[in-house]
Amino acid sequence: MTRLVIVVEKASDWGSYYPSVDVMSAMDYLRTPVGGDDERTHVINLCRSYKYLGTGYYVSLLAEARGHKVMPSVRTVNDLRRRSLYGLDIEDLNQKLTHFLPAGGRDTTDFGILVYFGETAYPALQDLARQVFEMFPCPLLRIEFERDRVWQVSSIKPVGLHTLDDAQEDAFAEELDRFSRKLWRKPRARRQFRYDLAMLVDPKEKMPPSNKKALKAFIDAGKELGIEVDPIGKNDYQRLAEYDGLFIRETTASDNHTYRFAHRAEKEGMVVIDDPSSILRCTNKIYLNDLMVSRKLAVPRTEILYRDDSKGMKEVVAKLGFPLVLKIPDGSFSRGVVKVEDEAALAAAASGLFQHSALLLAQEYVYTEFDWRIGVLNREPLYACKYYMSRGHWQIYNHGAKGTAKSGGFETIAVKDAPAEVVKLALKATQPIGDGLYGVDLKQVGSKPVVIEVNDNPSIDAGVEDAHLGDELYSRIMQEFLRRMERKRQGGSAR
Repeated sequence: MTRLVIVVEKASDWGSYYPSVDVMSAMDYLRTPVGGDDERTHVINLCRSYKYLGTGYYVSLLAEARGHKVMPSVRTVNDLRRRSLYGLDIEDLNQKLTHFLPAGGRDTTDFGILVYFGETAYPALQDLARQVFEMFPCPLLRIEFERDRVWQVSSIKPVGLHTLDDAQEDAFAEELDRFSRKLWRKPRARRQFRYDLAMLVDPKEKMPPSNKKALKAFIDAGKELGIEVDPIGKNDYQRLAEYDGLFIRETTASDNHTYRFAHRAEKEGMVVIDDPSSILRCTNKIYLNDLMVSRKLAVPRTEILYRDDSKGMKEVVAKLGFPLVLKIPDGSFSRGVVKVEDEAALAAAASGLFQHSALLLAQEYVYTEFDWRIGVLNREPLYACKYYMSRGHWQIYNHGAKGTAKSGGFETIAVKDAPAEVVKLALKATQPIGDGLYGVDLKQVGSKPVVIEVNDNPSIDAGVEDAHLGDELYSRIMQEFLRRMERKRQGGSAR
């Protein structure tokens, strides 16, 4: 069972809202412990101030001491005091805020918005508001901007409930209701399941790492082991604290919400696959290539192209010859990968790809009928697949002009039946990355395999990667989560 507690500094601060048994004064909360051993307690601290050693500060401090999930946490209160803005995506802030300047307001030099649980009345600034809320989870925030030739964030401040006008009170009440229903809409079945695992998915993703049938198989495998696997989405960031672990089944990137979820889960001490370090290491092909080379692992001959360096491009051609393959560093599912046959095609392809990245990889073209994919979990081989090239195409995925993608066939075999040298190289490739779940892509020419890339979020689709192991594939992954969560509960490392 889960209990929600809303703490206000003075009873009058809640005077404009309907009475609720969930609301209590700060002094009552500080004096009287709430929640029992079988009850999860979530606290929304709406005190007027979170000043160090003040009443609001102690509410958050004692909530954490009592094992309650509290917003804002003491860490958030301290971070807001330091006003750290690291990581905010405000490159286009000037353009966005200019749109909101009042008529005739050319001399306007300041601007501010209120943020209620990550929501704002300005749709164009919603992404920024959500980023701020994710970095500083606090019920009520005011983001202030200032302009000195260009707009910039000047401060992020907590706001007291008592300072709101009627319209703002209505907006806050609406978002509080929506947020609390979303955050605590589903009581956790603690007696039925030993652990709760959040599985981050995007139902609208066109090429997700797992299809619907595979996601259901993960849920079923978890139940067999006493783990409730709960699908969540990108808007459920604040729900992470409810869970014991996070399993990311969206295509990851270091610059979107998947990385923020992984980083937050790791900070919360949760078991997480994919962990943020693996995301950073695997999603950039330039990093991966350097990592493999530094470990003296076999890779195709590769050079780096730099924007506005025509001399360097000619040197690359002299070293690699034609045909060669150009890649953007963070492409996935064969996107951002172009095969070029001559200098004119190279110049045209590079010009287009340089719009996305200042650096590109140029790699020798290695023809094979199929690529190997070796799944690796906790430094052990998990599955082995052959992915055949799409018919009439040189890649596994052929992305059509209308946004469609066709893929080649596949063959899934027992790991023991895969070439020993391929499996051995795959394991070596994951060693410097981590002990999570990876898919290592390799090509084999003769008896010599080479590493193409290491994926931190490998495809596990029902009917493909599970064709040999069946339900055992999902069970093994859930067993690894169980092992790590039990070890963590016993006070050891999750590894």
